[in-house]
Amino acid sequence: MNDKKMQTMLVVDDSPENVTDLSELLQPEYRVRVATTGARALQLAASRPHPDLILLDAMMPEMDGYDVFENLRATPETSKIPVIFLTAMDSVESELRGLDAGAVDYITKPILPQIAMARVRNQLELKQARDWLSDQNAYLEAEVARRMQENELIQKISIRALAHLAEIRDPETGNHILRTQAYVQHLAESLQKLPRFAGVLSDHYVELLTRSAPLHDIGKVGIPDAILRKPGPLTVEEWQIMKTHAKLGRDAIEMAERDATRNVEFLALAKEIAHWHHEQWDGSGYPDGLAGEAIPVSARIMAVADVFDSLISRSVYKPALPPADVKTIIAEGRGRYFDPDMADAFLADFDVYCAIAHHHPDVPQR
Repeated sequence: MNDKKMQTMLVVDDSPENVTDLSELLQPEYRVRVATTGARALQLAASRPHPDLILLDAMMPEMDGYDVFENLRATPETSKIPVIFLTAMDSVESELRGLDAGAVDYITKPILPQIAMARVRNQLELKQARDWLSDQNAYLEAEVARRMQENELIQKISIRALAHLAEIRDPETGNHILRTQAYVQHLAESLQKLPRFAGVLSDHYVELLTRSAPLHDIGKVGIPDAILRKPGPLTVEEWQIMKTHAKLGRDAIEMAERDATRNVEFLALAKEIAHWHHEQWDGSGYPDGLAGEAIPVSARIMAVADVFDSLISRSVYKPALPPADVKTIIAEGRGRYFDPDMADAFLADFDVYCAIAHHHPDVPQR
């Protein structure tokens, strides 16, 4: 708390005699500033250091104490300075008027020094306590915000690290997780404008979906290298094993959910996209053959992003397709492989997705 001797008092009274008397009373313990008009009082209150307490005469010419008080409260930098009204009127009505306006206390003239000093000390101690609590609250809020940011960063790094496990083992992926994450975010934000998705795609949902997108292929960690890293086409048997990565990813995330001491929202979406991002609108996808609206919105968005990136990127068994060919394939998949509205939204911003792909090129394997 502040040293009491450093506290500043502002005495406002149109009577020079009263100002002198109060200054002499207060100066042994406090720094005192004085004003004999309301306008001057407002100037001094707004200047630094701001007063810790204002003793304000209620009855003054031109601008009385109540007008001064209203101006103080209307100005952010002076709104919280405590005010004690001074008045020669000994009436309940005048006292209530100041207290109802928000004054912290009332002192009646002629002023009794001992009573005045006791009330001043009490209000300054209360102000010190309020300031201390305000500082503590500000510190706690800042600390909570810092820790939340730290947790957010740790979470993002952890997600990226887990996603890279699959990326490291699969030589084709490169910057696939960065690209698909950006595709998913842009597509989800575009779909927010459609009434059909307004009930699902809130800003919070889009944030969680974007955060969880890198985990869509986490199940590839469980696929044998002989299949995952095979340079040529897979056999029927190998393809059946490859398709299990969707369930493996779902199971891994589900186990993480069980281990969590509380609900982690983004894991629910991560589990959906890992499990069902290979489902197709007409029901011909895997692992469960879901069709249409039965496929979660998150997985439908991920499906468009994943297929686009697979087509536009080079792999060990195919070159990258020209953007025009990729656009044709996406258009042909509308209503067959992809939600029609999602395909339309994707094609409407096709150049944006191509720019994202260009911004995150694959890093050559050493």
